[in-house]
Amino acid sequence: MLTGIYGLLSASFFVVLDAVDVAFTEAAVGAGISGLLMLAAITMTGRSEAPKRHKPLLALLVVFITGGMLIYGTLDMPYFGSFDAPVHQHVAPRYINDSMQEVGVPNIVTSVLGSYRAFDTLGEVAVIFTAGIGVLSLLSLPLRRRSSKLDESSSENSSNSSQKDQMHEQHMVLRIVSKVLIPFILLFALYVQFHGDFGPGGGFQAGVIFAAAIILYAMLFGLDTARRVFNQSIIQLIAAIGLLLYASVGVVSLFNGGNFLDYNVLAADPIAGQHIGILLIELGVGFTVTAVMIIIFFNFAGRREAQQQATERNSPELNVTQANSTEQKGGE
Repeated sequence: MLTGIYGLLSASFFVVLDAVDVAFTEAAVGAGISGLLMLAAITMTGRSEAPKRHKPLLALLVVFITGGMLIYGTLDMPYFGSFDAPVHQHVAPRYINDSMQEVGVPNIVTSVLGSYRAFDTLGEVAVIFTAGIGVLSLLSLPLRRRSSKLDESSSENSSNSSQKDQMHEQHMVLRIVSKVLIPFILLFALYVQFHGDFGPGGGFQAGVIFAAAIILYAMLFGLDTARRVFNQSIIQLIAAIGLLLYASVGVVSLFNGGNFLDYNVLAADPIAGQHIGILLIELGVGFTVTAVMIIIFFNFAGRREAQQQATERNSPELNVTQANSTEQKGGE
């Protein structure tokens, strides 16, 4: 709850500072998806801490050295908000005064991220894609055998798992309201995606909004239903397609005689080429961000279900109870 409140307050601050693009992302990720992922991670942890097998002194040393190098690297930086900073003398005036003539996009944030710093944004998309692959790799590992105490506590929780799995069916009002709101959330995500050239928005913002709508659907209608609607293999493919689409725009620019991610050579009119390039790379960003967010949530929630199923298989008391209930039903 506190992290959600902090995210909403931060989004309000960004709106006051006319950084509506960042406010979109902060509201969707900071106040929404981050809290859900934290709760999902908490449900996967046990009641007792596992004994330490080693002392991570080497890792602590690496952290201190890296932190010291980062702090040392900031000593030569100009003071925050200083008028004499190089960014205020060269880069910022160029973006503000010349972006409309060179890029033709009214939203300066989109022109900076999508055109002037397109290579940097490609690296950010690659980082997001790598994060999704990392989550898939870590959560795909086989479950470890729990201790007897953890098994006893888990068996008690798993005995009521069927009732917990049907909790989303009991909240009829939320389900009906979500059915009404989810199409509008998806429509707003498409608006943010394709209107980012002229107003606040873009692929990052649209991706998290689109993913938030799908995660809301999964929470209210159950993970199994969401998996039947949204195939995980296709979602993983979309994550890769988004990154490849972004990089392919740069490759096409090279083949047309320009620099990597130089959109001017994509059309006879340089301004039209800029619009085409930004539209394509923003679409790739939206694909990757949406898919990675869904992958992370589905894998966290699926890991919890896998733990419950493993506990049910390893709990003899629960198996006896289920067998007795089956016999009683057969006798009736």
